[in-house]
Amino acid sequence: MSAEITVAIVDDDRALCAAMAAFLDATPGFRCSGVYFSADAALEGIPSRPPDVVLMDIHMPGRDGIACVRELKQRLPNTQVVMLTVYEDSDRIFAALSAGATGYLLKRLSPEKLLEALREVHEGGSPMSSSIARKVVASFRQGGPPLRSTLPLSAREQAVLEGLARGLTYKQIADQLQISIETIRTYIRRIYEKLHVQSRTEAVAKYLRS
Repeated sequence: MSAEITVAIVDDDRALCAAMAAFLDATPGFRCSGVYFSADAALEGIPSRPPDVVLMDIHMPGRDGIACVRELKQRLPNTQVVMLTVYEDSDRIFAALSAGATGYLLKRLSPEKLLEALREVHEGGSPMSSSIARKVVASFRQGGPPLRSTLPLSAREQAVLEGLARGLTYKQIADQLQISIETIRTYIRRIYEKLHVQSRTEAVAKYLRS
């Protein structure tokens, strides 16, 4: 793991970008690796300097942030993308998760919460603002029965997948279920096989949409 977490910002709000970049650079353990004011600029610049995490707005001139995430994840599958937006409707949330976003945050969160979320995603979590997490979990529960009838998951696999949907880290899920992290990884491999997916965001999005 690198000594600092590098973060790229993709947002057309130049004042906000400048403030966030300055804040990150002034915080020990973080560095802003680049600021991009459009999806096209991000797709051109980020692959040449891949950061640990990308903070992505949704509404931008031209291509939107969700389309940018989809293409960026194809090029840089190991780079984590967190949406940072004012939108909190379910359609955009699930579209972003389906595109490959690892987290979904609202712009009204405090600077301290932003740093906490960046550390969390860097450690394997899926940070979400509390109101977003509630919507994801509610939809997860509503979408559970249809999926279980076609792609049965064990009770423990369902518990692990719900933990992923809530944005918990592997360690948090392991502590909650009182099992080892290696056992969590085994369950996740089985979930991926049953849902025919390759990432946590694909698994959660497929479960929610089923």
